[in-house]
Amino acid sequence: MKAVIAEKPSVAREIAYHLGAVEKKEGYLQGNGYCVTWALGHLVGLAIPEDYGISGFQKESLPILPNPFLLTIRKVKKDKSYTDDIGALKQLKVIEQVINRSDSIIVATDAGREGELIFRYIYEYLNCNKTFERLWINSLTEKAIKQGFENLKPSSDFDGLYKAAQGRSRADWLVGINASQALSIASDFGVYSLGRVQTPTLALICKRFLENKNFTVQTYWQIQLEHRKDFLDFKSLSKNKWNNKKQADETLKSIRRNETAIVTDIENKTVTEQPPLLFDLTGLQKEANKRLGLSAEETLSVAQDLYEKKFITYPRTGSKYIPEDVWQEIPGLIRALESRTSLKEAVSKIKYVRLNKRIVNDLKVTDHHGLLITYKIPSALSAMENAIYDLIAFRLLEAVSQACTKKITDIVLQSSAIEFGMKGIKILELGWRAVKSNFSDEDNEPVQELPELKTGDELKIKNAVVLEKKTKPPVLYTEAGLLSAMENAGNQIENEEERKALQNIGIGTPATRAAIIETLFTRNYIQREKKLLIPTEKGLQVYKIVKDKKISDVAMTAEWELALQKIENNEVDAYVFQKKMEDYAASITHELLQTSITRENLPELICPKCKKQRLIIRDKIVKCLDVACSWVQFRNICGVQISIANIESLVNTNRTSLIKGMKAKSGKKFDAYITLNNKAETSFEFEK
Repeated sequence: MKAVIAEKPSVAREIAYHLGAVEKKEGYLQGNGYCVTWALGHLVGLAIPEDYGISGFQKESLPILPNPFLLTIRKVKKDKSYTDDIGALKQLKVIEQVINRSDSIIVATDAGREGELIFRYIYEYLNCNKTFERLWINSLTEKAIKQGFENLKPSSDFDGLYKAAQGRSRADWLVGINASQALSIASDFGVYSLGRVQTPTLALICKRFLENKNFTVQTYWQIQLEHRKDFLDFKSLSKNKWNNKKQADETLKSIRRNETAIVTDIENKTVTEQPPLLFDLTGLQKEANKRLGLSAEETLSVAQDLYEKKFITYPRTGSKYIPEDVWQEIPGLIRALESRTSLKEAVSKIKYVRLNKRIVNDLKVTDHHGLLITYKIPSALSAMENAIYDLIAFRLLEAVSQACTKKITDIVLQSSAIEFGMKGIKILELGWRAVKSNFSDEDNEPVQELPELKTGDELKIKNAVVLEKKTKPPVLYTEAGLLSAMENAGNQIENEEERKALQNIGIGTPATRAAIIETLFTRNYIQREKKLLIPTEKGLQVYKIVKDKKISDVAMTAEWELALQKIENNEVDAYVFQKKMEDYAASITHELLQTSITRENLPELICPKCKKQRLIIRDKIVKCLDVACSWVQFRNICGVQISIANIESLVNTNRTSLIKGMKAKSGKKFDAYITLNNKAETSFEFEK
């Protein structure tokens, strides 16, 4: 009998159905010579410091450099300690029994770095030595599963992938455990978390926030002219920018007296705008954040559901291309979309057009090809699933459409010796922009339509005004912007040689970036203000300590990602990488132990319940020093972090100011005051 190990129950059921293993058992399905079972994510992971006999945060124990690294069953926190996850323990025993009864193993965990790690850690933990093959598929359609089983791959093909996954796992442990403990010990005030990718990501957000906050806005003035010709109204803008309004006003008077502007130069150019490529996961997350306001984690969750329902191909892809052999599927996929109401009109626009093969590139397909729909067209999805599915489907239609051709005209006018400029655009061939009838990029200012003009033409000035303008600070990150910054981290490096070496190397991977951002929220390092990502006081506090240290260095983190890619391709020794990470962990630990976190000027507050003891104010809670009293107030209420000022107001006046943007269990947001009654119990008070 052959054992098949999937990553989760829903995938196992699809595979079991294809194999004819339909007899349900506790934790697995069997039949037709197969026994199909599943993991529940990471059942096995790297052991925690307690498993090495190190409890609590002890300065003398740092740095912790396991040799060898131990594996353990997934842990859950219970009270103040960690214990084995009962569900993980139970399913691991099922997997062990299934493997023991089998002659060989087929690995069917998700076809990527993390999927490989999930199986290999289980395999190693169980001290298994049975041979195994790899099922490597891009979708869960019947055809893909059938072809996958007909073309099972030898386990050795994925040894590099496993070593890279293991290297990433160990590197994150070494840096995360040691740096977090070192900073927490140095601070002597709460628990702080640092990480190999988490910390440079936090640094990106904090750096941009401080640049925005400290930006000095400067006011300047420009003159705008309004014209009309051939029944078209259009405007031109002075190339001069005046720092003195009086000078701008004097120039305006001169132009008004002149009443006309002369065309002095015309430049026409034809621009060919290639269609966008297919989505990789990061691209989909950016688009969903811009269009739908979804977080990266929410987008990944919806995409994973669509994948497991067999509507799209594997979502955790880092490629925007497809191989040559997948191209033959594209016409059929497009025809299949005709049955979907939201896409019928778009399909009709490219149905009889020669398809563009720009997305075909075997060399640029990594573990998985770009995101595609499958032949299974959905009819009943949730609103968010429909929205994400349509993003992917529309992008496919755009990607295989022809280029858009534009005629761009730059015109220079002159009036009273002042030059004015204006830009016009004319679509010559709609190409891919016809799919969604989208004729301009929303990120850019709209470009006006201009009449036919020639050099020497005299244009009457209908109106002339002075516009007051202000210089703009660097924009704060949205999740879409942050994902772009993470994806293109190598391009932001100042040193030219380093930048060339790390070009197109980001920090994190498409599969992990959403989790990294969510970790920053969980640690209370960042918060959302509408769509913007803003660092908290705690986040800025950490950034001020680490900003000049290597742990926040985007360049170094990008180098690590490059090394992991090379390990995956068997170009770099994984052991050498681990030794470098151990040396780095020791170095950053020593560095952080020398630092200190300055305490905030916290108010001295007396417990509202016992009226005797002083309150301890921490990042997550405020509590009474008297154990017998045990009064405690959590600082995060319905998703909003309560400020020190509001804690002070609550304790001293029994009422906070109006707290905005709290989220109820239903998901609806609400505003309310938090109040204390005479028993020191909190409740909400709503505005009348």
